[in-house]
Amino acid sequence: MLKEKRFDFILRQLEQAEMLTYESLATDLQVSADTVRRDIDYLHNNGLLSKVRGGAMQRAKNPLTFQDRSNYLKQEKEIIALKAQQFIADGMTIFMDGGTTICMLISQLAADSKLRIITTNMQAVPILSTFKNIELIVLGGKYDAETATTLGTETCLEVNKYIADVYFMGTCGVHNQLGITAAVQEDADVKRAMLQNSKQAIALANHDYLGVAKPFKVCTTDNIAVLITNLASDDNALNDFRNLNLKIV
Repeated sequence: MLKEKRFDFILRQLEQAEMLTYESLATDLQVSADTVRRDIDYLHNNGLLSKVRGGAMQRAKNPLTFQDRSNYLKQEKEIIALKAQQFIADGMTIFMDGGTTICMLISQLAADSKLRIITTNMQAVPILSTFKNIELIVLGGKYDAETATTLGTETCLEVNKYIADVYFMGTCGVHNQLGITAAVQEDADVKRAMLQNSKQAIALANHDYLGVAKPFKVCTTDNIAVLITNLASDDNALNDFRNLNLKIV
């Protein structure tokens, strides 16, 4: 059976049953358990089901999936910020660039978070200053009022002094073929510098920015490990991003 037909079968079965085991699916599909595990991994990474011990279940109704919380989480940035918390752990060094979504992400951090945050985002500085256990490093350079960030060659050189565990990238254009783009050339330069000095990059994108390409190229989608949006992970608007080598949240 073609893998696309297996995917469709698994998802249809989950509409009827809350959980399916690897063994039952292997029997129904007449394939090996290893094949089923690979199928479940693929569907899980593309936000279409939840992988659990021994099998798969419907997307969990919890704060990280947000299907049930959209009624009272009215602002898309709040949804993205809350989803992003699962990728943050004490002791991390984190790059954060500009944008109000980044500010919202910071505002959702636990009060006792122990992190090192390196940022160009001037709007984030007053928020971060309230966290007593966060080491804040503000990158120098030319201040740009349009983006409320520091930009330019000096900023990029300062980025190169650090290695981040994770880079939360604010975006204004995410295209499945053209990649991540920016509206300002210097902003794209800083994003590329942070990307090159990070172990993992996570793109934050409001649904309005999906399928959009701005003038200045940052990177391809291959350079992004995770794409976080305000949409439910099984939303049809994300279909163009499901066959890419990234996790959809």
